Amino acid sequence: MNKFYSPGRTRVKICGFTRPEDATSAAHLGVDAIGLVFYPPSPRNVDIVVARKILGELPAFVSVVALFVDEGSNRIEQVLDQVDVDLLQFHGDESPGFCRSFGVPYIKVVRMADRVDLEEIQERFSDARGLLLDAYHPGEKGGTGKSFDWARIPDNCQLPIILAGGLSSENVKHAIASVRPYAVDVSSGVESAKGIKDVAKMVGFLNEVNELERAR
Repeated sequence: MNKFYSPGRTRVKICGFTRPEDATSAAHLGVDAIGLVFYPPSPRNVDIVVARKILGELPAFVSVVALFVDEGSNRIEQVLDQVDVDLLQFHGDESPGFCRSFGVPYIKVVRMADRVDLEEIQERFSDARGLLLDAYHPGEKGGTGKSFDWARIPDNCQLPIILAGGLSSENVKHAIASVRPYAVDVSSGVESAKGIKDVAKMVGFLNEVNELERAR
């Protein structure tokens, strides 16, 4: 079992918000963190103006995660100067030195390709607040809606594991029971369209997580 797993609490992050009302709904439903995508090729990309509108309507006690993919330091600093971000999420080929250079806590995404060495990655990114494990697709950096073989995740991970990739209300219970991650991360699994969150799907997803916790 991952040493960071808490049998009474699996955190939930919903990523890829583009509308303030969706983020506010997620907060009131009890989500722990929301993710904002600052990656122009993504259909879930937001600019600083939209990001500030989303945060302006967000209630207290919800963490804000800013996602970047091989972005230049100047752009990241620009976002940090104008958007109140709690955590950075690096989704590309960023080095450990680059990730830590902003003085903001970060998580590193690992796209689970066939030869990924999680032990080596944990050593390199030892100061990360967690590793977000996502499905690998050669032509996409994430948000594929696909899962990967959870059996590939070792039990002795030294960093908190955030499980992503193809999660939905239909499989999140099984995912948590199988992996016992510190947190789960969902995007397309709670959408009616890319970047548009579906309240009913968010309710269903969070209900499944909470029901599993109550059953323990």
